[in-house]
Amino acid sequence: MTDNKVLIVGSVGLDALTTPFGHVDRVLGGAASYSSVAASYFAPVSMVAVVGQDFPAENVELFKARGIDVSALEVKDGETFFWAGEYGEDPNQAITHATELNVFADFKPTLPPSHRSHPFVFLANIDPVLQLDVLNQADSPEFVASDTMNFWIASKKDELLEVLKRVDLCLMNDAEARMLTGQKLLVDAADAILAMGPKYAAIKKGEHGALLFGENTHFSAPSFPLRQIVDPTGAGDSFAGGLVGYLASTGDTSESSIRKAVVYGSTVASFDVEDFSLRRLASLSREDIQNRYDLFTEIARF
Repeated sequence: MTDNKVLIVGSVGLDALTTPFGHVDRVLGGAASYSSVAASYFAPVSMVAVVGQDFPAENVELFKARGIDVSALEVKDGETFFWAGEYGEDPNQAITHATELNVFADFKPTLPPSHRSHPFVFLANIDPVLQLDVLNQADSPEFVASDTMNFWIASKKDELLEVLKRVDLCLMNDAEARMLTGQKLLVDAADAILAMGPKYAAIKKGEHGALLFGENTHFSAPSFPLRQIVDPTGAGDSFAGGLVGYLASTGDTSESSIRKAVVYGSTVASFDVEDFSLRRLASLSREDIQNRYDLFTEIARF
């Protein structure tokens, strides 16, 4: 495995969710959980996050089993971040029933000296103020990717714009891209995002794949055709983790490499949705991923 380490900062939580395929309660969730496990199939990962005393020990063991460095996973007095939601027939639409920040409300990511020089950084979906704080602690990483959501676009747009000035790749879904830029067409939205500072913009379209935009370039990756989507939670985070992990595994951040990384990210995300929580994602082999990646290339070739 590569020596290029990936630093991932974000949420680790417990989820309760209902889909047409059943219900699970207090299972492992959070953007840092999904993205770290996804990235761990390609490169060494260090996770920075916070949980409460109620966080099950078996979840920490799951991270360790994937080789993820959890030395900066804080355990604080109180309860772990909790989200309860539901998916109906449309897997792209989550209905939120409860969000309890708990110890995550006071999360102040602190990078140990051993984590500050990681060459690849993924800032998962957290307050852009915290994303900026992480960037200020990091020692000139080679490649930084960031994710965001509609809540931060609405409430902390100025801070988010500061983040975008300092990242190489920003990720968001199509609705968020339109919301941030005020543009209806995604091509126009992408142009506006690139003008904000990042070299590349990856726009996630759920079951319809992903788009990558850079200066004078545009790449469209399909989604893998699945017959059953059990739980869409964490698909976008798995996509991001797989993407950044692949780039770290090669050390190559050229456009052609990022195109491949988008497909690897989509490949990993296609596994994630096949079961609840991280059950499927955490049980993969590198061979599983490569075989499906090869199928992806057949789907997209003409």
